[in-house]
Amino acid sequence: MGIIINWIVTTISFLIISKIPIGVEIDSFGKAALSAAVFGILNAFVRPIIAFLAFPINFLTLGLFSIVINAIIFGLAALLVHGFRLRWGIWSALIGTIALSIVNSILFSLLGTVGI
Repeated sequence: MGIIINWIVTTISFLIISKIPIGVEIDSFGKAALSAAVFGILNAFVRPIIAFLAFPINFLTLGLFSIVINAIIFGLAALLVHGFRLRWGIWSALIGTIALSIVNSILFSLLGTVGI
């Protein structure tokens, strides 16, 4: 049940950040739902590999490189889902990941639940 709630909240977050002029464009609710699912799958399977390989850089930057890793996952999701575009490339991905984190945090605090 928690995974479904997390997926729905992330879908709504994708829709919200697509309305903010930060260069993230999503065509419809269905594309946002698919983008949220692909983003979650990439976070589950690809992010640990990238994080392991980037551990020395992440260690040297005191964890700030994690934002870049999240932007890479965000960009991969945009590449895989037709209808999910990043207007300004990596910059849209960086700003989009920060916005997604903020919106997800706000929505989960309003729901009173913690994301998985």
